[in-house]
Amino acid sequence: MRKIALAATAALTLALALSACSSPAATEDAKPSSSASQSADSGISTTKMDMAEKTGTFAGLNDKKVSGTVTVTDDEIALSGFSSDEGPDLHVYLTNGTDEAAVSAGMLVDAVSFDTATQTFTLDGVDTSEYSYVVIHCDKAKAVFGAAELS
Repeated sequence: MRKIALAATAALTLALALSACSSPAATEDAKPSSSASQSADSGISTTKMDMAEKTGTFAGLNDKKVSGTVTVTDDEIALSGFSSDEGPDLHVYLTNGTDEAAVSAGMLVDAVSFDTATQTFTLDGVDTSEYSYVVIHCDKAKAVFGAAELS
């Protein structure tokens, strides 16, 4: 009987954690630390074009929808045409894969808005050549929503 109660509790906890990234009413009070700042940007300046750029197109993962493109330079990440399924704790990461281990080993950039098409994140002292993916991750539920492979 105790094993059944323990299994039911574990299943309920998992269900609540996964549903947290789908609930529009859920909020998170704690702000994650990051090495970047976010701002709306209507375009990329010509000085950004002089730097080595990597680009990618987002694809949803784990039954989540993420779309748009990303451009990564030595000092910023720019999202355009971006949209994602809603989540209360979505963040942008630079990683070398699309699973939880890659996100844990990657670099947190900043919180991301699921419904803002153009977003720019300033990078400070980051060697972007070390990363091959930009990942959208719900930190609260530990779920990858989508990723863009950089090339």
